[in-house]
Amino acid sequence: MPKEQILEKREKEFAVVSLMIELYCKGNHKEKNVKFTSICPECAELNEYVYKRIQNCPFMETKTFCNLCKVHCYKTEQREKIKMVMRYSGPRMLFHHPVLAIKHLVLTIKEKNRQKKNSEEK
Repeated sequence: MPKEQILEKREKEFAVVSLMIELYCKGNHKEKNVKFTSICPECAELNEYVYKRIQNCPFMETKTFCNLCKVHCYKTEQREKIKMVMRYSGPRMLFHHPVLAIKHLVLTIKEKNRQKKNSEEK
């Protein structure tokens, strides 16, 4: 995969996760949100952590999503936080960003089928 495509893939993945973090924050941290910002400092910190992980991911060329990756590079605390974000935001993405949600669902199903097929062949 050309370097430009990998960079674009990193940007798209980060954009989706950022939308999910923003959706989670708006639904759970209303009182913490600072005026003129879309997310609270706690969620901004998680967003920055996710950005660094995505930028340093050595599997970006071949992986689909982090939850399907064979290596989990998040620290335990951040991993639990992002799981909470995904559980909250995932179902709501269908209403707020339906195209992204459907694309994610289709790609996840394809990847799980590919992994299952590969494991059966071995």
